[in-house]
Amino acid sequence: MTRPVSAEAGRHEARERAIQLIYEAEQRDLDSAGILADQVLDPDPYTVTLVTGVGEHRGHIDELIERFARGWTIERMPSMDRAVLRVAIYELGHVDAVPTAVALDEAVELAKRYGTDDSGRFVNGVLSSVAKELRPSSPPDRRRPPA
Repeated sequence: MTRPVSAEAGRHEARERAIQLIYEAEQRDLDSAGILADQVLDPDPYTVTLVTGVGEHRGHIDELIERFARGWTIERMPSMDRAVLRVAIYELGHVDAVPTAVALDEAVELAKRYGTDDSGRFVNGVLSSVAKELRPSSPPDRRRPPA
């Protein structure tokens, strides 16, 4: 018997897929439309929203990353960290239905899963600062303490 997928689990999978597609697009030098068109199966609608949104707002998103990633240029940071940060910053800036804590927690978990040993802490630090600017009335309290 198949268990129903919760909305939170569905969004988690959509975020994960979006991060993978954004990473792949960067490696293959494709834009968001190109990477989405290149898929054999249509991605989940929320994945499409994230990939398209990151593509449309990438300049501003990357400015925020550069400003808050102290000591790092965007070109120097690991590609997967960039992809995770781009998705989370898009959500913080453009998807009001996603609580700040959820955006941060999901990003940190995905950074730990796909990034380096330091990725979780790095992503958490950058996003905490970005969240204070983009959502000043919503504290970035996390569901779990940072590792």
